[in-house]
Amino acid sequence: MSESNHTEVKKEKSDIYLFPNNILARKIIFIVAAILCLTPIMSTPLALLLGLILAQLIGHPYIEWNSKSINWLLKISVVGLGFGMNVDSALKAGKDGLIFTIVSIFTTLILGYLLGKFLKIEKKTSYLISSGTAICGGSAIAAVAPVIKADEKQISVALGTVFILNSIALFVFPFVGHYLDMSQHQFGMWCAIAIHDTSSVVGAADVYGPEALQVATTIKLARALWIIPLAFVSTMLFKNNGGKVKIPYFIGLFVLAMIANSYLPVVSLVSPTIVAIAKAGLTLTLFLIGAGLSKKVLMSVGVKPLVQGVVLWIAISVGSLYAILNLI
Repeated sequence: MSESNHTEVKKEKSDIYLFPNNILARKIIFIVAAILCLTPIMSTPLALLLGLILAQLIGHPYIEWNSKSINWLLKISVVGLGFGMNVDSALKAGKDGLIFTIVSIFTTLILGYLLGKFLKIEKKTSYLISSGTAICGGSAIAAVAPVIKADEKQISVALGTVFILNSIALFVFPFVGHYLDMSQHQFGMWCAIAIHDTSSVVGAADVYGPEALQVATTIKLARALWIIPLAFVSTMLFKNNGGKVKIPYFIGLFVLAMIANSYLPVVSLVSPTIVAIAKAGLTLTLFLIGAGLSKKVLMSVGVKPLVQGVVLWIAISVGSLYAILNLI
């Protein structure tokens, strides 16, 4: 980097962040905030909001590790939540949500394709946004991106769109659920179908209640399995037979955790502790997601991809809400 470019970067940081020349202070503030997210006083929406605020004020001093940290924390937390769930209840929830899952996935993908054409959005970017909205947000985008050979810019725009809308959903959905007096079962199903990312689904459902959490987590993880057929279809659509499909193996561990909790009395004794740790991990995950949404990320999304994401999200949210309130 030339001296002039280096000076320009320093100036940009000085204009944007507090303590621009004191990385130690920024790290200390960030670590203290992260530790706070592991305590019972911090809810998932507040953790996300705290991360968003810090992203704008001090930036993320560990941004290079953020993506991997979120990925592993979310998987471990979801498996941990399995220790608080019952197999019979989970099977019933999965069965109830199956038809909604199938219809919503295909409807979202078709509508996303049409919107992408209408708005003249680059093909791979549009496809990633549609895939993330249809199935499970960042996980679906991460699985499909290498299969269609998406570049860094396309992936960033799609992830930015999904994470922005996830952040909004975490605050809006519980409010709407209480306003409409939805049952916990109804709300859990709505979250699983209409919120993109597993982290925000679980976060919103946990705020609403324990039954909502079980229903939402079960349906969302069953929905996530559709990543596999979607990835294989993507190889044909984009004529790329060399892409590697990422299979969400952690869902199998979640199922094993449920089975252990349901049928092994020894495991059920420690399950409450495991679930409490898992919820703390989920809260920290949402803090890190918020901390990753810097001004640069928010600005890089662009108007057209955001419009596509918003229209898809509203369509699936309103459509599934109507169906759940009137058909269940």
